[in-house]
Amino acid sequence: MADTYTPPVYGTGVKATIQRLGGHLAGMIMPNIGAFIAWGLITALFIPTGWLPNKALAELVGPIITHLLPILIGYTGGRMVHGQRGAVVGAVATMGVAVGADVPMFLGAMIVGPLAAFILKHVDRFTEDRTRSGFEMLVDNFTAGIVGAAMAIVGVWGIGPVVEAFTNAAGDGVEWLINHSLLPLASLVVEPAKVLFLNNAINHGVLGPLGVAEAVKQGKSILFMLESNPGPGLGLLLAYFFFGPRALRPTSPAAIIIHFFGGIHEIYFPYVLMKPRLILAVMAGGAAGVFTFMITGAGLVATPSPGSIFAYLAVTPKGGWFGVLAGIIIASAASFAVASALLGFGHGEKEPEEVAEASTETAPESGARPAVETQTRAAGAPTVSKEA
Repeated sequence: MADTYTPPVYGTGVKATIQRLGGHLAGMIMPNIGAFIAWGLITALFIPTGWLPNKALAELVGPIITHLLPILIGYTGGRMVHGQRGAVVGAVATMGVAVGADVPMFLGAMIVGPLAAFILKHVDRFTEDRTRSGFEMLVDNFTAGIVGAAMAIVGVWGIGPVVEAFTNAAGDGVEWLINHSLLPLASLVVEPAKVLFLNNAINHGVLGPLGVAEAVKQGKSILFMLESNPGPGLGLLLAYFFFGPRALRPTSPAAIIIHFFGGIHEIYFPYVLMKPRLILAVMAGGAAGVFTFMITGAGLVATPSPGSIFAYLAVTPKGGWFGVLAGIIIASAASFAVASALLGFGHGEKEPEEVAEASTETAPESGARPAVETQTRAAGAPTVSKEA
């Protein structure tokens, strides 16, 4: 299920391990994004400061964020590990962490749901060959019930309080950055990590849960926008369109549409990896966007996933469009300016015909063939191979 939403991960090492972790996190979150958007729309519309304040309908906000969404995550995580039986015990176990804490237990659900399913998977392996014919249903139901109940208790007394303490500590750290106007520095870590395809681990594993906890208290959170801002990627792709290698320029418009309107940020990662110095451009764009969000008091009511402009507008609270749009525009402008400078504003980029003529003129006269450049595209990025 995780492979549906994230690129396949190959190899070993710390980076590959983190990427796989991000893939599993995305596999638990992304199938339930519709529920997150539903909660975001209900919050944006019906809370006292919403577009259509309604006290009765606003009662939906609390139970959805504290119980429904964590249970959906735990259910999905359990299903990834052990099918439908794993999904059931994952949901039951998640109820334990949801009841045992005062903050939304997204992280707790990501832990206890797959863990409960993993335990049941091994219990099933143990009982499979030891169960007499005719008792399979009885044994299966009781083992699932025992594992689910036990993990729910562990969630109430163990996992829930630990995750709550971690969430509060991380929230205090973010609050310290905000109070000291240092939150833009987070882009120095977030943007390089995104380019290494660690965006799912950062967004769904850290920033999303912290943002939800803050949104419950304040009605919105800037943390939803640290990783998901489409501005830095948009500015980079625009710079490639105007000043990038000529072979790449025709690929930029399609990438812009997929990135900005479709919310698939991974489309611009290869453009940075081809010219690693351009990481400075997206870092500058991310920091400029966060700074703008801070000074305008911008925030979102839920995670804008995928990170498209449409998702941003859907979860923007009443009266918050100016700050949100300003942050995206300024992030795009900053990224575009830095990327354009790093690309030399297109100077030195020759037409393919000129390159071929220059290669022919400099070829040796001993009958050797002149160098011929053939271009192939992989993941939206050309690879040049030379044949002598």
